[in-house]
Amino acid sequence: MKHYFIFVALFSLSMHVNLAAAEPLNIGSRLELFVDDYAIDKLEGEATLHLHRPQPHEVVLVTDKPWEGNTSAYYTIFRDGDLFRAYYRGSHWDEVGKKATHPEVVCYAESKDGVHWTKPELGLFEFNGSKQNNIVWDGIGTHCFAAFKDTNPDCAADARYKGIARGRPTGKKGLYIFKSPDGIHWSRIKDEPVITNGAFDSQNLAFWDAHANTYREYHRTFVDGVRAIMTGTSSDYVNWTEPVLLNYGDAPNQHLYTNAVQPYDRAPHILIGFPTRYLPKEGERVEPTLMASHDGRNFKRWLDPVIPEDAPADRDGNRSNYMTWGLVQLPGNDKEYSVYATEAYYTGSDSRVRRFTYRVDGFVSLRGASQGGSLVTKPLVFDGDELVLNLATTEAGTVRVELQNSDGKPLAGYSLADCKPLQEDSIKQAVAWSGGDLSSLAGKPVRVRIEVKDADIYSFKFE
Repeated sequence: MKHYFIFVALFSLSMHVNLAAAEPLNIGSRLELFVDDYAIDKLEGEATLHLHRPQPHEVVLVTDKPWEGNTSAYYTIFRDGDLFRAYYRGSHWDEVGKKATHPEVVCYAESKDGVHWTKPELGLFEFNGSKQNNIVWDGIGTHCFAAFKDTNPDCAADARYKGIARGRPTGKKGLYIFKSPDGIHWSRIKDEPVITNGAFDSQNLAFWDAHANTYREYHRTFVDGVRAIMTGTSSDYVNWTEPVLLNYGDAPNQHLYTNAVQPYDRAPHILIGFPTRYLPKEGERVEPTLMASHDGRNFKRWLDPVIPEDAPADRDGNRSNYMTWGLVQLPGNDKEYSVYATEAYYTGSDSRVRRFTYRVDGFVSLRGASQGGSLVTKPLVFDGDELVLNLATTEAGTVRVELQNSDGKPLAGYSLADCKPLQEDSIKQAVAWSGGDLSSLAGKPVRVRIEVKDADIYSFKFE
């Protein structure tokens, strides 16, 4: 009997701990995607999480100027009001002589539509006796300069644009930081590197994370000879925390760098990254992959490449398939995001950048096969009076949604049977139940069960 009471006590303690661990997620009216496991409790039936690849489109940039060349690399692309800005390294490699043909420089291009790009003659730096070029920086940091527009409301006017880059290979090792009032005229913020723990021969980057109210940086390092990614934070962009390695859970240990991490602007609490996987035993191939995080350090990694070698050409060579740092919506198109990737590295007289497109929120979907399946979320607390989905069904497909209590029991008026089946292809489709709107459930823990049959769900949001 004594042992029985001990067992009961331990079991009760275990249940208490488990219940405490199952504290509802307060998502408010945030958009949630299926790029990681943050809100997901379980999958049932023939429901899976499906990784999508962006669709290839036109070549938008060719590095054919004398100060550019076939090893131009490490592109940064972002939207700045009505203008798109691009920063990249201009460099060229003589394949016969096995040497660089000119010093590396930082180049600049701009566009009104994200498709047609111009290289303005800036008149800032001389190349072969002329300043008629688009060189925007020449000096420390030209190997892998990455720029961003600082949206920190406390940002000084002369530092509205910021940059970060590796110093010279023979100088002090580390990352230097830069500022600019206009994105064109740059200067160093400090003469010394501000981050020194790591290996920096890659596209290292930094940005203001408005959701977390901090600057974040992501840079390359090595762990036991394997390329890896570290991160740190800062309140002022000058003084950084000691960097820590990213955590990928049970994903395999693989060479990863050029991380391309940034907040997803429709859901800025989610960080989307396109790290490059390096395959040294396969001809030094590289391929972009996808990862996502809700906290900036713990990432869900998807193992299949998002841009394979055959998408569409000239990506099978040494370092010929990098994703640029940039995820942008083009004017007049609210249903897609554009990303960009490089091709034809080391070959010929130049290299290229090609545009690709994702459906809005379309990185990963909840997909149901013909027999159907479902996803059940963890307990959630929301704000609002309706639930909207980003979804696409086939002609024979349907989607239904059920709201449950924390124990998984359907709520009266909001069961699957009470839900009007959805058969749509819509970025924003409201769900309707016989129980009416959801105002009476706001602020209370609920689980969401989404039943999918011949359909994809890309995101959900209460509002």
